[in-house]
Amino acid sequence: MALDLEDTLAKVKERQWALADIDWDAPGAETISEEFKPKLKAFMADLAWIENVGTRGFAALARKAPNDTLREIYRYFHAEEQRHANAELALMKRWGMLDEGEMPEPNVNIRMAMDWLDRYGDDMSMSALGTVIPMLEVALDGALLKFLLEEVHDPVCDQVFAKINNDESRHIAVGFEVLDMLGHGSMRRLLIEFIGAVASPSLIVGAAVYIPLLNRTRNEVAEMGFHPERLYSAMERFKKLGDRSRFAPRIPLYQVVKWHAGMVVNVKHPYHLLANSMVWASDRIPRRAFPAIPSWFSEITYEPVSVGTADQEAVA
Repeated sequence: MALDLEDTLAKVKERQWALADIDWDAPGAETISEEFKPKLKAFMADLAWIENVGTRGFAALARKAPNDTLREIYRYFHAEEQRHANAELALMKRWGMLDEGEMPEPNVNIRMAMDWLDRYGDDMSMSALGTVIPMLEVALDGALLKFLLEEVHDPVCDQVFAKINNDESRHIAVGFEVLDMLGHGSMRRLLIEFIGAVASPSLIVGAAVYIPLLNRTRNEVAEMGFHPERLYSAMERFKKLGDRSRFAPRIPLYQVVKWHAGMVVNVKHPYHLLANSMVWASDRIPRRAFPAIPSWFSEITYEPVSVGTADQEAVA
């Protein structure tokens, strides 16, 4: 059954929330052990920055949206992803992981992903953005949030991620509805768009960014003692949701992303030799050669704000 985008937009507007809605001083912060804090800090920093990759992706999608309703939905999603990052930073502050005014820096692969989106996101086709963003939403956001809720038993964390999960469920529903819409076109047009995208240097650079980002995430999850099967099942969900659609399987890039996901979840596939080599190489990039942190870094804050201030500016 097709998703009613007008109804979805009304629900998105109705279910907005703000950091000021959370009691950040409530009991429960003491449940985080000192031994676990260093690993959790690195995990939370990556999660917050991955949210900001989503923020930039939705900004690009809003510019490509084929109608005003979808455009406004994406603007709200842009604001929600930024709010998720801010809430995750506020949890880090609550747990004593950030000094006053401190902001964690993204790891090199996340920084490269942000730089790629800043450089090329607005020039990518709707079909390319509309295929890759749902995969990132399902695989990275979905899996990482589940890992966190399994390991952290702070009631405030549960409250925050209940709100984030509700937002993400709408992001994913819209993402797969848009995939289905994109697959409605003629096969000739879909193939022309696909060939144009594959021949584009920006997509080649994007693949070189995307591959090590996924494997670094997988490796870091395993190092924290989590079972990477959570990540694998999330990527399998992308395939199940996409294949359930009537038209999404007609999109050539969807088939490529699904094929790549199949290699990622196969731990014995030789693909991992290449991907882990790319992670190893990215770790050896000199810091002076890192892409600059985007200018919108200054908009990120763990300070509780109400809807009507920063959030309204993001959807304006």
